[in-house]
Amino acid sequence: MRNIYYTWWIFFHLLTHNLKFVFCDNFDLFPTIEIQGSKFFNSSDGKQFFLKGIAYQPQRTTEELDNTDEIFDTNYIDPLAEPTICLRDLPYLQELGINTIRVYSIDPDKDHDECMHSLMKAGIYVILDLAEPETSIVRDNPTWDVTLFERYKAVIDTMSQYNNVLGYFAGNEVTNDKYTTAASPFVKAAIRDTKDYIRKKGYRAIPVGYSSNDDIETRDNLAQYFICGQMSADFYGINMYEWCGYSSYINSGYEERTEYFKDYPVPIFFSEFGCNLDRPRPFTEVSALFGKQMSNIWSGGLAYMYFEEENNYGVVRASGSEKNVTKLPDFELLKHQFLRANPPKAEKTNYLKDIKLAKGKQSYNCPKYSEIWQVSGDLPPIPNETICACLNGLPCMLADMNSDFPFDEYFSNICEKTNCTEIMSDVGNGSFGKYSFCSNRQKLSYVASRVYFESNLTNPECPFNDDVFILNSESNAFLKSNKVCKKVLEDIKLLSDKHYPLSYLPFGLYPLNSPVYVIHDGDDMSIQNNDDHSNEKQSSVAPKTFHITKRNKILIMMIVASISF
Repeated sequence: MRNIYYTWWIFFHLLTHNLKFVFCDNFDLFPTIEIQGSKFFNSSDGKQFFLKGIAYQPQRTTEELDNTDEIFDTNYIDPLAEPTICLRDLPYLQELGINTIRVYSIDPDKDHDECMHSLMKAGIYVILDLAEPETSIVRDNPTWDVTLFERYKAVIDTMSQYNNVLGYFAGNEVTNDKYTTAASPFVKAAIRDTKDYIRKKGYRAIPVGYSSNDDIETRDNLAQYFICGQMSADFYGINMYEWCGYSSYINSGYEERTEYFKDYPVPIFFSEFGCNLDRPRPFTEVSALFGKQMSNIWSGGLAYMYFEEENNYGVVRASGSEKNVTKLPDFELLKHQFLRANPPKAEKTNYLKDIKLAKGKQSYNCPKYSEIWQVSGDLPPIPNETICACLNGLPCMLADMNSDFPFDEYFSNICEKTNCTEIMSDVGNGSFGKYSFCSNRQKLSYVASRVYFESNLTNPECPFNDDVFILNSESNAFLKSNKVCKKVLEDIKLLSDKHYPLSYLPFGLYPLNSPVYVIHDGDDMSIQNNDDHSNEKQSSVAPKTFHITKRNKILIMMIVASISF
């Protein structure tokens, strides 16, 4: 009798959850999710919205890639552009009782109507990562450049038409420890510029946020950084894997994290959860996350993940466009927990009467520069495609278009001859060169052309004996014909008159205690003025003198590199 009751209860829940969308083909009427203060709200009924979702991104298997002659458009599968995949999985997603999926990579050149409309009919929202595997902010060598911004804009242009797009992630675990904190300003700049782009294009104000890990040394600084100053993330997600098996609210650390975020000004949720040390996973953390102890602070979470892969985090087994889906034990356990989760929902009208909100948005201080947080000052500039295009017309043009071109070697060589500050980024001091957002190819052309102008030769040539650079004899005419490019040319000539080679950099041009990156030719990476030495991490404090040897060549701060150009 109990089983029959439970079966009817599930049926009734799914029916009431989806019925109002099943016969509605007017997708403009689908209720959007909006943010007020630290909570999400349904724009239609004004009730608080909790994310009850799952990560949804199939991967191509090694066998699939090795045993086919097919050429794929991308190295990932966009499930929202493949109706055979999304429609196959939709009944299972509904059975889980979810209202949100997270998709990590989409192809903006493909059509997404059928999948997105079908998800809408099922009452399911989508939260999207703007990056993709080959175009993202890399933690060990971060940049926010024209190529990345174009990728982000393309996803926004394609997906902003759908009312069930809940939000965008500008980055995922980009800073994941104390050695990679320098990457965070680039993510925050990405949030700033994508929010501004959405506003300028007149799109619906879809929120843009960040998905962090839970590294004990950096998590508090990260959470503070993304809401501090004049520019804040719209929401903040944490990939939380501390609750394993049948843990508890206290033992898992959930109590501590909930206390820390009790006054956080934007929505906070688990952007991933589901420790897999014990399989099948009981997902008992769901009852805590949606229970009375946490639901007043947290806005739900997204289980990781739908598809079973080599990492053993899936709830079903299904590959590519195969028709068959096999439920794993985790599926039933997650379904059981999600269907039971029914947190109390705030009413937007009553919530807005809160005195704290009535006083307006509070300004939060940014974390102070320290050994474990090497960030200060301003954000990187807005990538400007027009300015970068001017660098393509400089006197010394890079001839080799091979993606394996040894940029580091040539930057190191040229920066011994001329001042490279205009292409560099100093995160510790919060200063960024005016061309730091351009591609490696463009930046190398810039510094080579500076050496060209500094040479004052009767018959000027590009400053190398090999065939790396091509002399562009039409450069002056092209640059002078464009107002923006003319300023770039004048800037190069002006700086060239006042140039300081890197090896003779005047003391004081770079402040002490600002991070510099030391490149070793063949040696392990070292960390100066720090007891920790690692092959995999790099971080240092600026020395008071500069010395360049044949083997160890110093690039002050960071030449923002991106091998693709």
